[in-house]
Amino acid sequence: MKMLFAVSLLSLSMGAHAQDAYVIGVSAAMTGPAAGTYAPTVEAMKAYLDHVNGKGGVNGKPVRLVVLDDSAEPSKAAANAKRLLAEDKVVLIMNSSLSSTYAPMVAEAKRANVPLYYAGSVCPKDTFPPADPLQFCSTAFGANLDSQAALAFVKNNSKDSVRIGFAAMAIPISRAEIDYAEGLSKTLGMTPVEKQISPPPTPDYTPFATKLVDASPNWVYSWAPWVSQVRTFEAMRRLGWKERYITWAHLNAEEELARLKDDGFYVIGTNAFFEDNLPVHAEVRAVTQRANLRYPVTYLTEGFIAGMVIESVLKATPWPPTPQKVQAAMNGLKVDLKGLRGGALEWTKDNHFRTRQYYRVWRWDPSRNAVARVQDWQAIDVSK
Repeated sequence: MKMLFAVSLLSLSMGAHAQDAYVIGVSAAMTGPAAGTYAPTVEAMKAYLDHVNGKGGVNGKPVRLVVLDDSAEPSKAAANAKRLLAEDKVVLIMNSSLSSTYAPMVAEAKRANVPLYYAGSVCPKDTFPPADPLQFCSTAFGANLDSQAALAFVKNNSKDSVRIGFAAMAIPISRAEIDYAEGLSKTLGMTPVEKQISPPPTPDYTPFATKLVDASPNWVYSWAPWVSQVRTFEAMRRLGWKERYITWAHLNAEEELARLKDDGFYVIGTNAFFEDNLPVHAEVRAVTQRANLRYPVTYLTEGFIAGMVIESVLKATPWPPTPQKVQAAMNGLKVDLKGLRGGALEWTKDNHFRTRQYYRVWRWDPSRNAVARVQDWQAIDVSK
């Protein structure tokens, strides 16, 4: 089923026609197995832009957000992209879905010469320098850098030699990243002992977990959608494996650490947790509570950041907007994220990911009965 949202009633009163608004199109996994990861991002972004429209819009014009559901299916993403570009005449198209939906959307965006922005979706290498001119990404996680940061943490926190296992989902970017991490581990003096790739969706992770456990790793690293990461870990624990596991801190990580209460389960990420209780976290709570979102507030940082990025881009886009004007604004963007990450998000003409990436690591601390930070911000410069 396709779903279409117009961001706030004010958008309608301020002008529902494309020529009276900044029109942004989104193809997202709003339903289906992957929806728990992507729908909260879109809903939080929608709430943020609703808030912006409630204050008069951007440059006196409303932002109209058109969201179509692709259920993480490539064919639906392709159809959505065609419709958003041909019928809705969007000046920016967005993806918030599995990487299997990327190729058809990239093809349509290039055909129309409209910038494609990934929000909530993993950042592809095409956004790294030297970046594809039309592809941009603000999502916390990105290829290669995440594995560099995760394996550096493993190395720095291991007294014994590291026997490492790897777990991924059978989607393009997850597989490629785990292959990269496997090669990287060897350069760091680690011994890769097993790699398991589970298909999406998988009703039972036991067979994959069994092969990992049988290889006797003392660390496992997973980089995939949350369902694959956490269910592989839980299956390994049920099989009696007692070693350490590190994985990506997707938007549900803070809640999940508290659910699992396992001090051998580590998450690495670039978004501040709500336990920091920063002023911007109060802002996220206020904006999203007014929108009556059904998700925990800890799921909403990515969408809030995406809203901040869109607002900043459109502020720098002269009226009337065109895809080319939007692209020019995106090529010189710097957004103060107010502590939601370790630093500002900055794009340049050749770097559509960010110029610096900051990482933290958390786990459950049984002595405090709370989530604990075990590594503060560590920066990696993003360069050619």
